[in-house]
Amino acid sequence: MIDDGIRPCLPYTRPRGKKGYLRKSEFHYDSKRNVYLCPNGQELRYSTTNKQDYRKYKSNGAKCAGCPLLAQFTQSRNHVKVITRHIWQDYLDQAEAIRLTPENKEIYARRKETVERSFGDAKEKCGMRWTTLCGKAKMSMQAMLTFAALNLKKLACWTWESPEPA
Repeated sequence: MIDDGIRPCLPYTRPRGKKGYLRKSEFHYDSKRNVYLCPNGQELRYSTTNKQDYRKYKSNGAKCAGCPLLAQFTQSRNHVKVITRHIWQDYLDQAEAIRLTPENKEIYARRKETVERSFGDAKEKCGMRWTTLCGKAKMSMQAMLTFAALNLKKLACWTWESPEPA
């Protein structure tokens, strides 16, 4: 989207993790060397990419065993910290920076009135909370019919002429 000149408006999710542990944001990513650097200066090197398109970066357990930050770092018995990074993380970071601009803050304030309301109506009024259908094709059909019906409802409301008071 960003490469095509479209400004993204992705939903915000709070960072997750255990309390008392270092967050991923406290590690520095070096894009030239493709490594993460911990606050103590040790490298977390690229290990593998999983099926969900996340790259895994692992620390050297032997070097981290004597680290003063180990208690905030990991509970692993072999003292290895693993950080995941999505293959499109650079774009996600750009989208996050765009989210914090004044223009996008206004757009996010309207999300609850537009996008989220449509999904809420679909779940509560049109049976999208549960389904009795099996398979991707049948679910896709149900979702398309549901949102087509919601779009027709919106169109009817937009074109409806209110009666003139007598």
